Amino acid sequence: MKNRGLDSLPKNTMGFWMIWALGVGAVIGDGIFLMMGEGIATAGPSAIFAYIIAGIFQLFLMVALAELAVGMPNAGAMSKWVERFMGSSWGFLSGFLFAIGWVIVGGSVGLALGTITQWFFPNLTGDYWQIVFAVFFLTVFALLNIFGTNLAARSQLIMVLILTTIMALFALIGLKDVKMENFSPMMPHGLDGFWSAIPLGTYAYLGAVTLATAGGELKKPKDLPKALIWSSITFIILYSAAQFTLQGIIPWEQVSIDSSPFTLAAEQVFGFAGAFIVNVAAWIAAATCILMGTLYSASRIFYAQSKEGYLPKFFSYIHPKTKTPVYSIAVIWAASVSLILIGSINPHLIYVELSNQLVLAWLVSWTLALMASVLYRRRNPEEIKGLPWRQPLYPLFPILAFVGIIIVFVGSFIGSPMTLVRGIIWMGLIYILFKLLYKPNQENEIKNYEKPM
Repeated sequence: MKNRGLDSLPKNTMGFWMIWALGVGAVIGDGIFLMMGEGIATAGPSAIFAYIIAGIFQLFLMVALAELAVGMPNAGAMSKWVERFMGSSWGFLSGFLFAIGWVIVGGSVGLALGTITQWFFPNLTGDYWQIVFAVFFLTVFALLNIFGTNLAARSQLIMVLILTTIMALFALIGLKDVKMENFSPMMPHGLDGFWSAIPLGTYAYLGAVTLATAGGELKKPKDLPKALIWSSITFIILYSAAQFTLQGIIPWEQVSIDSSPFTLAAEQVFGFAGAFIVNVAAWIAAATCILMGTLYSASRIFYAQSKEGYLPKFFSYIHPKTKTPVYSIAVIWAASVSLILIGSINPHLIYVELSNQLVLAWLVSWTLALMASVLYRRRNPEEIKGLPWRQPLYPLFPILAFVGIIIVFVGSFIGSPMTLVRGIIWMGLIYILFKLLYKPNQENEIKNYEKPM
């Protein structure tokens, strides 16, 4: 008798607008409402251009990987791509690092969500309220994901539409209060400050590649590259326009990570009502990042890796009614709650050390995926010709994406070599443990064999 608990994820459930919302919602999180303050403090007004560069590099990466996402639509995404062309060990590492990065996001964005929620209740002064709100809403979003992809995706779409509307109105209406003298000097900390802000901008855009994990649940495969590109264009324009208005209202010297600069700007121009509305946008941003970033993408990676035998079968259990990887979602919820509790005691660990490890983990995952995209082109030209969408101007976008990864890597770790060393150690240990413990069965060996061209 067939075990319905191990059925596949549902097919043909997500259209273009749901995928677009997934991409935008996964990006416009705490990176724009809290971390942007750090970027502006680091680079001054030139942070606008640093963030644009980071966003464009992210777009290059999206275009370069879209071909693989169309040709090999799978919940495992980079895990499956890298496995096919570079072997099971590298495939596992690429997917696992991407998923672990999202779990870290669940902790940091969960804390941000608790902080933003507490703003609406000034009488609740205890520090524990941040934890209560963070855990409560993380639980709500976990349940939304468990109850079904469609429900979670529709919730995401509604919230993202509200969010983009608020951000667009802020950028446009706030133009009347922009003071051009606030943009001088453009680079108060010189080129060093400018280049240091690019990795911070990259952190803000990190979540976009989460779209790749939706390939197995699409109605039309060609919707994925369109959503990849248009979601990128959407958040680059929104980020840039909103940041221009923000910096024109608030002098860069008055901006920090301690509070949302958008809230300060909105309160200065529109009063308490404006600050309230912008905080609603910030709340939605953090919520959507958790809803479809952390809980959706990481659970799909763990599900796919469990199906391949990389992780215990526990992770591949699919609920017979909701058709969602319920146990994977539950584990990610528990891990995110643990990080929220740790972060409430030691914020530096979550917002600095683990965020740096997140960036490093995703840089490694992206690099492996990009290498797989190049090998896909070289080894399978006939398969490429039959795709409903192919990346234009090949190999331009993979080259530009590699350049972007190098720039972010140097900017992130040249000044903190021990952070890099710690990252190499824990990732190396994961790779070694996998090599020692993973025992592929004959079925997987045949299925994953790639005949050389």
